[in-house]
Amino acid sequence: MSEPLTSASCSEFSRQLASKRPVPGGGGAAALVGALAAALASMVGNYTAGKKLYAAYEADIERALDEAETARRALLALVDADAAAFEPLSLAYGIPKGDPGREAALESATRRALEPPLAMVREVAGLVPVLELLGKKGSRMLRSDVGCGAYLAGAALRCAALNVYVNTRSLADRAYASALNDEVEDLVFEFGERADSLAESVSAHYLERG
Repeated sequence: MSEPLTSASCSEFSRQLASKRPVPGGGGAAALVGALAAALASMVGNYTAGKKLYAAYEADIERALDEAETARRALLALVDADAAAFEPLSLAYGIPKGDPGREAALESATRRALEPPLAMVREVAGLVPVLELLGKKGSRMLRSDVGCGAYLAGAALRCAALNVYVNTRSLADRAYASALNDEVEDLVFEFGERADSLAESVSAHYLERG
């Protein structure tokens, strides 16, 4: 890549995503969606911080802001990390099948390729409690943004998980693959459900008043 994907405009990033090229792909899209979820959390926190109505929650809001910003930065970095990790895997697949070093190269490259989406799953899982806190203690005027962040977080979590599974499936070390799959499935089950519950509760709030 000539420049970081995250330096591209929204229009250019979507053009590259749509093009006939391997990166950015689903992993990069998942990381970006997760970063947008974190950004929405930060927006809610920024509108809440310093307001007299929410003064009792100031320390919690400040903590939420720190955690959301950390997640946003990490997930943006993972857009490019995911793209960079694909190149060694692509090169490994290009090694002739008769080469005795091919299998070891593939195993090593596959392990590297699954690291960014695995990190995405962990980051987004950590973001869900932040969104939950903001749903309870953040500005009521931005409740819909908390719901949008929760929907995005749930989507990012599941998309990142899928990008882990596509790599663990081809690992020769099945014990290692199984351990990673178990971790990711547990995180998706818990935090995907929590993100869904938060988003649905926000939607229900507005529908009840409709």
